[in-house]
Amino acid sequence: MEKLDSFKVDLRGMTSDTVSYQWHIDDRFFSAVQGPEIQQGQLDASLKVKRTSGVYELTFGFAGTVKVACDRCLELMDQPIEAEQTLKVKLGDQFEDDGDIVTVPYEDGSLNVAWNLYEFIALEIPIRHVHRQGECPRDAEFEENDSTQEKEKPIDPRWNELKKILDNDKK
Repeated sequence: MEKLDSFKVDLRGMTSDTVSYQWHIDDRFFSAVQGPEIQQGQLDASLKVKRTSGVYELTFGFAGTVKVACDRCLELMDQPIEAEQTLKVKLGDQFEDDGDIVTVPYEDGSLNVAWNLYEFIALEIPIRHVHRQGECPRDAEFEENDSTQEKEKPIDPRWNELKKILDNDKK
């Protein structure tokens, strides 16, 4: 976890009401976090911490791409990600995460936001991810197979007999 120490935010030691952070997130970050959804990516991330009456509002912003497997061909593809997310934090007796607000122990006074950042990025990945039209290697394979199968496949002779009946009805 030492690799992620640069993502520690010292809440108790804030000298002004607003503090900003900037990071470049790359494959090393995803490797260190060891999350299941994303292993590769290139993003620029920012964090703005605003202190208001005992509650800290953390606003995360990130933009870039992550590598995910295409649902059709399973090859890695770039998935653009751009979003802004907010997290509320307060200082208290013990660590708690009830979903709406995270409580950080007062004696620690700091929060490592690496995992929060990872989760926010992962949540921005669409449920279905496929290459753009014409970019999937599988598209060319399907088009080739479809056209050769139609040319090579003979018509079932029973259909010809049925067509004769339809033709007779039209006359």
